[in-house]
Amino acid sequence: MKAVIVGAGPAGLAAAACLKSKGITPVILDRADCVASSWRNHYDCLHLHTARGRSTLPGLSYPKGVGRYPSRDDVIAYMQAYTTHHGLTPQLGCAVERITPHGDGWQITHSGGVETADIVVVATGVNGTPRQPDWPGQFTGPILHSSDYKTPAPFAGQRVLVVGFGNSGGDIALDLARAGVDVTMSVRGPVNILPKQLFGIPITSFGLLTKMLGYKLADILTAPVLRFAVGRPESYGLRSMSKGPAALVHEDDRIPLIDVGTLGAIKEGRIAVKPGIAQMNGSELRFSDGTSAPFDAIIAAIGYTVDLRPLLGPDCAALDPTGRPLASGAPTPERGLYFCSFKVSPDGQLFSTSQEAIAIAAHAATLTRKAA
Repeated sequence: MKAVIVGAGPAGLAAAACLKSKGITPVILDRADCVASSWRNHYDCLHLHTARGRSTLPGLSYPKGVGRYPSRDDVIAYMQAYTTHHGLTPQLGCAVERITPHGDGWQITHSGGVETADIVVVATGVNGTPRQPDWPGQFTGPILHSSDYKTPAPFAGQRVLVVGFGNSGGDIALDLARAGVDVTMSVRGPVNILPKQLFGIPITSFGLLTKMLGYKLADILTAPVLRFAVGRPESYGLRSMSKGPAALVHEDDRIPLIDVGTLGAIKEGRIAVKPGIAQMNGSELRFSDGTSAPFDAIIAAIGYTVDLRPLLGPDCAALDPTGRPLASGAPTPERGLYFCSFKVSPDGQLFSTSQEAIAIAAHAATLTRKAA
């Protein structure tokens, strides 16, 4: 049997390797000209928030010499090695345009032609399309999405506003502050903050506690420890969220800020904090608290959107009304159609991706046995 995997990032490579181990022939299609293209476009200072041992894909470990928290370049090298190790041959520069049912399987129309397959795995992930800002007014300077940020160098001597308090926003604001850039963070709503490590253990390794106790009880029990470790958001000019970090993940599909030094820079005054943008007027920005300040550039760390209806059609039973997959790493209402890494995970995205890829291959193998 044959499987087409859309995407040659971590999810696509992991799914392909796991399917191949089950005797299913994987065909990987990706519109980019290299594997792990999104990782190559990430900002230079990026390091994983998950430890090396929980950041691997099935069947291959990181080489010796990689630090506890792999860098962006470490991850890129690992993905390239993973492709070679498992004998995967992605068809690059091949943009998938449409996936439609075809007999008992699927037809995949792409820029290089048409494929048919028994199984399709969409592995383009949660960071597919940058979310666009909708602030009122006009800003005379550049507005970049966080996916376009690489280094602080172009912002030397400028006043930069980073909008958003997720992990990309925190990393980028800290990167700018360390380079001496005048940086402010705009934080519209209440926040949750986690330390990178707790008692010397990576914070993403505490996911087992949530699984054992349930996320609500886990939040109650860990709240005093987290307050001791990072303090209250109000200490940094922020507002506390009414729900805990585990609830944020499970109920809102959002990851709290994992602090890598951003809070210290705020406390030291190297990063200023403002509320949400109320109005843009040239270079002047007015915030929801009535204050105003001039800026030269805005970096919008406001996340991504997922809408797979253009790919799979508006009537695909595997999608919700907004075009998001109903299930990730599990069977869907459409036989032979799977999605990998479309749900954020408190355990770390690469760890979750691995578990999903293994589960997809295991279920797909049952389809092959039924077909036989």
